[in-house]
Amino acid sequence: MASSDSSSASTSGDDLAGEFTFVVVSNRLPVDRISDGAGEPAFRTSPGGLVTALEPVMQQADGAWIGWTGQPDDHVEPFEHDGIHLVPVVLSPEEVEEYYEGFSNDTLWPLYHDVIAPPAYHREWWESYVIVNQRFADRAAAVTAEGGTVWVQDYQLQLVPSMLRRLRPDLTIGFFNHIPFPAYGIYSQLPWRRQIIEGLLGADVIGFQRSADAGNFTRAVRRLLGYQTKGSVIDVPLVAEEEVASAKHRISSVQGDQPVRTVVAKAFPISIDAARFEELARRPDIQARAKEIREGLGNPSVVMLGVDRLDYTKGIGHRLKAFGELLADGELDVEDVTLVQVASPSRERVRTYQMLRDEIELTVGRINGDYSTISHTAISYLHHGYPREEMVALYLAADVMLVTALRDGMNLVAKEYVATRFDNDGVLVLSEFAGASDELRTALRVNPHDIEGLKEAMMQAAGMPQAERARRMRALRKRVQEFDVARWSSSFLSTLTTPSDGLSLPKANRGPGKAARSTRPTDADDGIEGDGA
Repeated sequence: MASSDSSSASTSGDDLAGEFTFVVVSNRLPVDRISDGAGEPAFRTSPGGLVTALEPVMQQADGAWIGWTGQPDDHVEPFEHDGIHLVPVVLSPEEVEEYYEGFSNDTLWPLYHDVIAPPAYHREWWESYVIVNQRFADRAAAVTAEGGTVWVQDYQLQLVPSMLRRLRPDLTIGFFNHIPFPAYGIYSQLPWRRQIIEGLLGADVIGFQRSADAGNFTRAVRRLLGYQTKGSVIDVPLVAEEEVASAKHRISSVQGDQPVRTVVAKAFPISIDAARFEELARRPDIQARAKEIREGLGNPSVVMLGVDRLDYTKGIGHRLKAFGELLADGELDVEDVTLVQVASPSRERVRTYQMLRDEIELTVGRINGDYSTISHTAISYLHHGYPREEMVALYLAADVMLVTALRDGMNLVAKEYVATRFDNDGVLVLSEFAGASDELRTALRVNPHDIEGLKEAMMQAAGMPQAERARRMRALRKRVQEFDVARWSSSFLSTLTTPSDGLSLPKANRGPGKAARSTRPTDADDGIEGDGA
């Protein structure tokens, strides 16, 4: 039996059969395995964008979360952690290699990020992807109550919606894609392009970070399947009689003699728990820690900060190149300006990521060797993950936040930085290729491929007058506070469970929770209408 670092209780899988009216399905559970000091397994809440976004939603919903623990052959019974019911899915070492490291992260990830790195296409990886997706679908079908709602997350599980619909046609199914969806010219390279599209169309609502991503998806649907689309609505023909019977409450129209099921594909930009980040930033101990960080850096006039997973999509190398050239040109002085780069470990068994780490560390070492002094280091490079409190202290300590992603679905770090700056200070330099740039329009937006333009933006940020910094940050904060994670989830779920175009959903689908509890949405979510994304 596994325990948690907070209260936890183990439950057999059979005991959870059909118990939950709201279920989230993602590749990973929102916890990491740790040792409790006595050699017994325990769990703590994971860092990361998806966990940060969904944690408050799940705690309010009292729902179930299905996912992998992160370790191969980890046979753990369902348990509760921090008010969330967790239902583990087991992956073998071979499946971790082929489904996760292979197809998910060496095929789909680079393909969906505009082929910044070349994708690899292997049939055995695809076969493993199908098998694992079916296992997740089977688990969701087993624990979801009659007429319940299932929300599937991200690119590792794109086949689950259609698999789940075949198993449980009574369910309402949503899917959210946290990474970009590429233009058809790129997507069409995928040998299994049609199967992925058909898998996603098993959902009732398919969410994307940006309107451009949703448009790319609907164009792929038209090109590959020939289905009719109008705006965000896709008409999926129902062929077999059993499909028509099971989807009777979802049939929105009839084209000729053929009934059609409506699928909505639109943008819902993800966000953060902004109030929580501000609450942490206002704590005296965290403000004191921010001062300690600056003192430890030698009290420079300007602290620049980058916070990323160590990934080739994040533009860390472009950022370092620009910073190094500014030092070489004499436009920045290491006595006055320092760059802190947090690069948390990521996919370290994948060769591409091993090569990236070597490249980044060589670049940091060269710049520091050329420009650091005894009292001041040009770049403070930190290859670690940090708890949320330490990250908030870093955000408070930083005068300039550098988000230079080459391609990013959203980038929640940009929003986290803004949420912590209750002092209305600090400057956000933001890549136009991150989804956050659609919303955070008073940031200094840059094309990170344009090194000269990036250097100009970094200089502008370093020398920006206080009044302009405050004006820009106030506008950024207003956006992040208004469109927070509660609004994101409410917007998606209300679209998923609200009738449209004649669509009529079962009463049990109108809100998350356990079958024995009220299915009405929480008061905090009532009446909130997001702008979508």
